[in-house]
Amino acid sequence: MNGYRIAAIPGDGIGREVIQAAIRVLDAAGERHQVRFAWELFPWGSEYYFEHGRMMPADALDQLRPFDAIFFGAVGDPRLQDNVTLNGLLLPIRRGFDQYACVRPAQLYAGVRGPLAGKRPGEIDFVVVRENTEGEYAQIGGVLHLGGPHEVAVQSALFTRHGTERIIRFGFDLARRRNKKRLLTSVTKSNAQGFSMAFWDRVFAEIACDYPDVRTESLLVDAACMDLVRRPESFDVLVASNLFGDILTDLSAAITGSLGLAPSANLNPPRTFPSMFEPVHGSAPDIVGRGIANPMATMLAGAQMLDFLGEPAAAALVESAVVGVLADQRVLTPDLGGTSTTEAVTDAVVARVRELQT
Repeated sequence: MNGYRIAAIPGDGIGREVIQAAIRVLDAAGERHQVRFAWELFPWGSEYYFEHGRMMPADALDQLRPFDAIFFGAVGDPRLQDNVTLNGLLLPIRRGFDQYACVRPAQLYAGVRGPLAGKRPGEIDFVVVRENTEGEYAQIGGVLHLGGPHEVAVQSALFTRHGTERIIRFGFDLARRRNKKRLLTSVTKSNAQGFSMAFWDRVFAEIACDYPDVRTESLLVDAACMDLVRRPESFDVLVASNLFGDILTDLSAAITGSLGLAPSANLNPPRTFPSMFEPVHGSAPDIVGRGIANPMATMLAGAQMLDFLGEPAAAALVESAVVGVLADQRVLTPDLGGTSTTEAVTDAVVARVRELQT
């Protein structure tokens, strides 16, 4: 039996609800495939901030480093600015553990009604690869003359050859492994950002020469957003900077039915540090405690975690169970047009995990 130590950080809002739900599903899948999890919960987040003046302890990364993976819920609290919560918890983990590849799949599942007319289940199936450690979220800048009439704010984006090359190569390798359309789309804004994005375009063209078996296209981010609505079925893998990848994946979740179905993996591909897996959605303070949060994105993020840990059979079982409950359409949360609770959906997925043939 394989065993894994997983650090679970439920975080804020519905993160605490969906993490517990997904843990039940992963434990059930582990029982079927002789995989045992040792879960350790870390109560970091906004409540921790109100008590300690910071989102997590100063030695948080040292505490997390020995774990095989990190399972994250959500971050955000209406009483705090988002830059406090994100830069105090989520982003330091991504940067500190060099989780440079953020992988966010988007698929229209059977039983889910997407907003785009005429799109059939399975027709939309692509992955956005987002650079996760530098770019527009590098937090380089500052404010001068704070609060005065001549206040100045400067925010700089950081693009290194090292960081740009490795994320683009990751995108090419993923397009090759998926072996579907073998198409990699690079998304930039080089017509307006003539230094950073033109640099990205140039590196992309250079690396493309090493992958003659993968087709390429380059789109400006506004055109890419338009085409995700107009022709989403044509995409395979998209690679983008930190900011553009963030924007594209929220749109991707919208066209495939719900943020409640969008998982995310923050990967450290060389495995020198633990990787982190989370749903794309936020803390959703408007529905906290009502028991109606959709836990499926977190379950699918758990499947990503299983696959990255080298347990593809258990990962496939979790995904199949979620897809089966969606297709059945009887037990769905309100974001998917249903009336079921988080607990009822979790019970249904756990039941399928235990019943499906493997």
